[in-house]
Amino acid sequence: QSQVDTDKPIGTTGYCMGGPIVFRTAAAVPDRVGAAATFHGGGLVSDGEDSPHLLIPKMKADFLIAIAENDDQRDPEAKSVLKESFAEANLDAEIEVYPAGHGWCPPDTRVHNPEQAEKAWSRMLALFESALA
Repeated sequence: QSQVDTDKPIGTTGYCMGGPIVFRTAAAVPDRVGAAATFHGGGLVSDGEDSPHLLIPKMKADFLIAIAENDDQRDPEAKSVLKESFAEANLDAEIEVYPAGHGWCPPDTRVHNPEQAEKAWSRMLALFESALA
């Protein structure tokens, strides 16, 4: 749309399986994506050649990765791989396990946690303010 200032970076978000899409977008157009957030993102780290975390060296965005505690319990090494990958790429990334179940952000889920959803949203807004200013 004509109202979009394409000279400024954008922010992008993804929930659950939208997490890998955020990674792919940030890697595909690194000069446009300045900030990215995933909430209870699924499949961000795998042993496959197409694992989203392998795209981190192609990115320029600052990240928020909000992990559900039950996702962390299922794959406790994923957060360490992400932290190491972002550090190696010299990118800022806030990676935190939230004391909430997978799907805690949307208000229409059985596991919605209003307090933790507000915290995640506030962290995303702070990221966008600092990275997209």
